[in-house]
Amino acid sequence: MSMESVTHFLDENGVKYVIQQHSPAYTAQEVAEVAHVPGRHFAKSVMINVDGRLALAVLPATDRIDLSRLARSLGAESVRLAEEGEFSDRFPDCEPGAMPPFGNLFDLEVFVSPHLAQADIIAFNAGNHHEVMQLAYGVFDRLVKPAEVAM
Repeated sequence: MSMESVTHFLDENGVKYVIQQHSPAYTAQEVAEVAHVPGRHFAKSVMINVDGRLALAVLPATDRIDLSRLARSLGAESVRLAEEGEFSDRFPDCEPGAMPPFGNLFDLEVFVSPHLAQADIIAFNAGNHHEVMQLAYGVFDRLVKPAEVAM
């Protein structure tokens, strides 16, 4: 599954989006800065393991994930950050750390922070460290159907 599949999915659904190139950046805050996107509108994708199953947590670049709070919100016994070896095969055409938040296309459950859900427009890595995709949060919500949980 590649970003080409994501753009194809968006095109099939008649979604308007923008892809912007920027100089290479690696942390969510750096990407938001070089792409001139407010950090609270930049969606970082964090791979997590919830009671032994992989999932995707999506939150603003300005936030830090609180795994204990997320576990309580999900009613899970354990939530931990997933190790790259657990999920790298799910994103074969994406650079490590640049996965898009479309977990539904990668057979992953998606959890979104209420802080990000307040944004009109969100931006996120487009599968690499030099492109950002932007679209309306409402479109993301409609197509991905993430569960909104405190994290």
